[in-house]
Amino acid sequence: QVQLVESGGKLVQPGGSLRLSCAASGYTFVDYGVNWYRQAPGKERELVAVIGSTDGSTSYADSVKGRFTISRDSAKNTVYLQMNNLIPEDTAVYYCHAPRFGAWGQGTQVTVSS
Repeated sequence: QVQLVESGGKLVQPGGSLRLSCAASGYTFVDYGVNWYRQAPGKERELVAVIGSTDGSTSYADSVKGRFTISRDSAKNTVYLQMNNLIPEDTAVYYCHAPRFGAWGQGTQVTVSS
């Protein structure tokens, strides 16, 4: 059974940084890709970042390009989302997703506010 657990979300001031983690069990990230999504109140869930399977290629939503970085640690079977220069519009629940298995984590809340 594939399980994903996100962590690292919290309240941060505009301009600040956070690193979210997504730890997986039941499968190996290096074999399959992982996506980060976010959902703000009253809005659709938005794809934020993608990291591919074997080659680790990455892609980002235009709204976060240049500020967010997705990466993985194969030894820890964990994917990260480094978020810099945060703005209030980044406030959302962030979810990791394993598309190969249709698995979602429970989400972690990020709030950007002064």
